[in-house]
Amino acid sequence: MIPGMGAVATTLIAGVEAVRRGFAKPIGSTTQMGTIRLGKRTEGRSPLIKDFAPIAPLDDLVFTGWDIFGGNLYDAAKTAQVLDRDQLEEIKPFLQSIEPMPAAFNQHYVKRLDGKKIKTGKNKCDLANQIRNDIAEFKTKTDRQVMIWTGSTEIFLEPTAVHQTLEAFEKGLVEDDPNISPSMLYAWAALKEGIPFANGAPNLTVDIPALQELSKKMNAPICGKDFKTGQTFIKTVLAPAFKTRLLGVSGWYSTNILGNRDGEVLDDPESFKTKEESKLGALEYIFQPALYPDLYKELYHKVRINYYPPRGDNKEGWDNIDIFGWLGYPMQLKVDFLCRDSILAAPLALDLVLFMDLAARTPSLRGLGIQEWLSFFFKAPQHAQGVYPEHDLFIQHTKLKNTLRHIMGEDLITHLGLEYYGM
Repeated sequence: MIPGMGAVATTLIAGVEAVRRGFAKPIGSTTQMGTIRLGKRTEGRSPLIKDFAPIAPLDDLVFTGWDIFGGNLYDAAKTAQVLDRDQLEEIKPFLQSIEPMPAAFNQHYVKRLDGKKIKTGKNKCDLANQIRNDIAEFKTKTDRQVMIWTGSTEIFLEPTAVHQTLEAFEKGLVEDDPNISPSMLYAWAALKEGIPFANGAPNLTVDIPALQELSKKMNAPICGKDFKTGQTFIKTVLAPAFKTRLLGVSGWYSTNILGNRDGEVLDDPESFKTKEESKLGALEYIFQPALYPDLYKELYHKVRINYYPPRGDNKEGWDNIDIFGWLGYPMQLKVDFLCRDSILAAPLALDLVLFMDLAARTPSLRGLGIQEWLSFFFKAPQHAQGVYPEHDLFIQHTKLKNTLRHIMGEDLITHLGLEYYGM
């Protein structure tokens, strides 16, 4: 169940159908192409993750969702202009068979979009219950459900009193509290129905005590936030390398140009603020300047996103990194990543749907609330109160695989390696 069936959602759904029909390979998907080592290196046990853990097969996936624009998913995919015409034509009937439901939307939270197909109600509680009714209808057609937000970035919101407890939140729904955004309506509705919720955007959404309380109460896992796709993906690869080699970083300047709907939305300063907070956090946590003041205390980090319509979904992320090494001698690294935003995001969304479904069926995971083991997929990963989030891509990857080993009763991999040398 997908709120926001635009570029990412249509690319995900079209891609899954193409893979199911044998037209394409699920490149970029951990659940479909990833392997997992079990036991010692000498044992040679490295099954596919989908053969090791009880991951739902792609043939079992059924899609529905909500969107503020009219038309079916074939129309939406044509508008997004991510996939080429030949690919779309091969699966046109399938995409035409899926028409999003009217969405809960308020332009106050996404200034640059104008909703054409939206729900109306007397208050936010009414709208949220309409979403629950949509979910109930979908439940009659499916055995299990997962909700993943792929909608646009909402304006920046700080946690307030209405977010602190479930009681206060539900009172706020009735009172139309302005600090409750549309994404929170979807999250509340999903969790009330016992459905896992993943947040693919940098919105506050489930980063609040009220919905974390509801998640645990209903044994409905939550995770987020903001798909780790282009520039931040590269940052969480390079920054750990600098830190591991104890190379200093004095400055990191990042700029992006993109022309899709995401770029249009982020052209609004209030929505950009939400994205900026998500993108800025990674370096601070990876470098740990309090522990390494000589290397990172003076780091100057700047992020820019520029809306450039001719570029469409083909985003360009450019980084200038000023580093210094032995005796303080300066060096530079420049990265120009010409990426396809939705092509990078679609396999992450697929993996999150399948892993969240697995979490909901796993007794040791479903009651935890936040699924920190899925940090690998996010720019601003959710984490328990009192601990810092883990941003290092490789530590995140180890965390994910060790969690899978743990729930399947296999030994964790420590990479100690001493057992091969006479211990």
